Amino acid sequence: MYLKSIYVYPVKSLGGFSVNSWPVNEKGLLHDRRWMIVDKENRFITQRKFPKMALISTSLSQEGLHLSADSMPPITVPFESGLTTSLKVQIWNDICLAKPASQTASDWLSRFLDSDCRLVYQPEEAVRAVDPDYAKPQDKIYFSDGFPFLIISEASLVALNQEMNENFSMTRFRPNLVVTDCEPYAEDTWRSIQIGAIDFRLPKPCSRCSITTIDPLTGQQGKEPLRTLNRTRKWNKQVFFGQNALHDRPGQLHIDDALIVLSQGPKQPPLL
Repeated sequence: MYLKSIYVYPVKSLGGFSVNSWPVNEKGLLHDRRWMIVDKENRFITQRKFPKMALISTSLSQEGLHLSADSMPPITVPFESGLTTSLKVQIWNDICLAKPASQTASDWLSRFLDSDCRLVYQPEEAVRAVDPDYAKPQDKIYFSDGFPFLIISEASLVALNQEMNENFSMTRFRPNLVVTDCEPYAEDTWRSIQIGAIDFRLPKPCSRCSITTIDPLTGQQGKEPLRTLNRTRKWNKQVFFGQNALHDRPGQLHIDDALIVLSQGPKQPPLL
């Protein structure tokens, strides 16, 4: 088994990109979900409310974060805004420290989404802890929903596509790490694994929401994959696809890194 793909999503709920190698810091993949879009009340917004967010592409360079979308001029957002203002922003039930990014970026996003919003980022000194029910006290993250990594096996997507009679891309499910050369849903039993030189804990399966029904290429919404997941991967009134993961040390991940299963347990979710 080995690592086939690495995906980075600099801005929560916007498009991501794949890389051949990427650094991992104490919060996860460097800059993954470091930025987030908030409304006038400083609450996070996602494709659940604005499917058009899927149509905004992102990339990173030494100059900072780059945003682009059809009918919009591309812009570059510096890694640090230089503003000393700190904000308290809400993501789910968490209240987090953030700083405003450039006003130009906020105006750009407000125009494209046709809604008053602004771009914020997590300063390096900010600490957002992971749910202590599933994590160690030292675990921390940027602005991802709850965990620094989402792991999905290529075989699981093949199996789901067969169930749906579709050919969905893995980008529909927004994983960070895609692994291959294992059985479908093998990741359901993994509790700890090693990829390259980094150890991971897999404490909880990933429950899926309506964002998976949005085509990342068109922004249009359909019924799949939730319709099929409700039939095949439902447990305790939720549907699951992929595994959340935490890492034990910083390092560097590379495509083709070997994956070693260190420990296993009962299937999560506990499906037959």
